[in-house]
Amino acid sequence: MAQSSNGQVIRVEKVSKAFQTRAEGQLLALDDVSFDIPYGEFVTVVGPSGCGKSTLIKLIAGLSPFFSGRILYEGEEVRGLNTKVGYVPQESKLFPWLTLEENVAFGLDPRRYSRQERESRVQHFIKLAGLSGFEKYYPAQLSGGMAKRASIIRALVYDPAVILMDEPFGPLDAQTRMVLQDELLKIWEQKRQTILFVTHDLVEAVALADRVIIMSHRPGRITDIMKVPMSRPRNIFEIHRQSGFDDAYGRLWNIFRHELKIQAGGEPQPTA
Repeated sequence: MAQSSNGQVIRVEKVSKAFQTRAEGQLLALDDVSFDIPYGEFVTVVGPSGCGKSTLIKLIAGLSPFFSGRILYEGEEVRGLNTKVGYVPQESKLFPWLTLEENVAFGLDPRRYSRQERESRVQHFIKLAGLSGFEKYYPAQLSGGMAKRASIIRALVYDPAVILMDEPFGPLDAQTRMVLQDELLKIWEQKRQTILFVTHDLVEAVALADRVIIMSHRPGRITDIMKVPMSRPRNIFEIHRQSGFDDAYGRLWNIFRHELKIQAGGEPQPTA
């Protein structure tokens, strides 16, 4: 794995992104966004709907071109598809004609891995995600939570240094979401890849992260970057009882509440 000279795996420098729309003409989605992420850190991104969180993830992945500013990955500017990162979209998007194990193996380059190595890696990650016994199942035969696990390990299996996750647990029910949050943290504790995780859930943002990037209303700007002073490993199922959670959540909510112009009683503040 290449190392950038300053120890940062991702550097976003003064990035702005606009879209051309019929209704509103040019729409500025991101405005002058800058931050760094070092190796091995778990960072969440939270902000109001439409603030450009998903756009930011896609820019880092090289999936959305034509922007101003610079994005560096391991010290090199991202110009086109960033094949060195793993990307987990909001929807699982498994190939319906492939089995679970074939979906997980899809990204493994046969020029890099022998057949035996590919099979070994696939089985290792399937076991890690609690999916043993479902290797021959097709996506239509899997529950939503199982399909999401498969989507996640498909991004992990070729051992990228960075995983970009765009609200991966958003569509799931609360119970399944907690189970998958727990599974993700267990995998991360073992592998320690860098994760940039977009969410709209403030509890999720605090529970998972070392740092939280808070974004403003559109056009999306960095309002604050908050450290989460909670020890690891973390118990997702008892996260509200963990030392430091209430303080971290309270600080995040105060920042977010100010951005949304909500008073302490919960009502929006009057505007001039």
